[in-house]
Amino acid sequence: MIPVNIPSLDGREGELLAQCIQTGWISSEGPFIREFEEAFAKRCDRRYGIAVSNGTAALEIGIQALKLQPGDEVILPSFTIISCAGAIIRAGGVPVVIDSEPVTWNMDVSQIEARITKKTRAIMPVHIYGIPVDMDPLMDLARKYHLAVIEDAAQAHGLTYKGRPCGSFGELSTFSFYPNKLITTGEGGMVVTDDEGLAERCRSIRNLCFQPEARFVHEELGFNYRITNLQAALGLAQMERMDAFITKKRAMGAAYQHWLEGLAAFEKPPAKTPYADHIYWVFGLVLSDQARTTSAQEAANLLKERGIGTRPFFWPMHEQPVLKRMGFFKDESLPISERLARRGFYVPMGLGMQRDDVRHCCRILWEVFGNGDIPKDLLST
Repeated sequence: MIPVNIPSLDGREGELLAQCIQTGWISSEGPFIREFEEAFAKRCDRRYGIAVSNGTAALEIGIQALKLQPGDEVILPSFTIISCAGAIIRAGGVPVVIDSEPVTWNMDVSQIEARITKKTRAIMPVHIYGIPVDMDPLMDLARKYHLAVIEDAAQAHGLTYKGRPCGSFGELSTFSFYPNKLITTGEGGMVVTDDEGLAERCRSIRNLCFQPEARFVHEELGFNYRITNLQAALGLAQMERMDAFITKKRAMGAAYQHWLEGLAAFEKPPAKTPYADHIYWVFGLVLSDQARTTSAQEAANLLKERGIGTRPFFWPMHEQPVLKRMGFFKDESLPISERLARRGFYVPMGLGMQRDDVRHCCRILWEVFGNGDIPKDLLST
């Protein structure tokens, strides 16, 4: 079985974790935390980094730091993880969703302006699967209508837009360090910003809003979203190899592109757009009209039988049962998001994989979904 993700932990992770244990710094007070925050913020061309317990926590404290008021609207893609809408709703805001582009799978920026109202407070671009949102026109709209930008870069470690790091746009940006991300801390996340006031608010909110002079007297409700020194140690060791990780991801993506060329059952992601080269956080596939099935779940079951792990694409926000029961997204119809959710999945792409693993996955994809015309270089031993 080739799982959908195998992390790479063969650098200095063990050494730095051992230092935590030897020194006793295993909690959220250890020195690696600030080192990790500073190193990651610098990589994003940001002034401040605030490390937290996971990517969802990063969204939660980032949105709370912006002081969203009840009823404020935030525009975001429907095709994303529920954490994005959940963080808006918990802050008293209203998520307003738009559809995706059919090729990049990112939010269709051309649809944003039509959804802006007097209640709109922010836009939340979410970079999907390794290609960035087209940020220039989005930022133009934000300036035109005086809207905050909350950039969800959870899937965009090391990715650039026109040479500028993803994570450097807007009032603040958020990241996740889940094991399948380019940089992992097991669980973990980060808010990055250039605004000193926002950074201080985020630090306070992640730490229960303790006050410096009256620790247990609270003027505001916060969260215990602290990261540990152990997690930060992992993150620092991972960052030492970040460029190597990016190179490997792109090589694996290029191998998938090459070996799946001509397999008509799938629509593949573009290798590049006019503003970015794909970083291949994951390698997604969408079942085409020529495929034997239009069900991603059926495709996943067929591949599982052959020892290939997969994960389904996001289920769109406007079709989430819990959100619809809460009264959101009445009569929404977003056909691209709906198609991606039903036909899309991604295949093994972990940094712990080898080129032969990618080759094996491609051969199985041809055997299961092709017409017997498997490329010769996949047939050879």
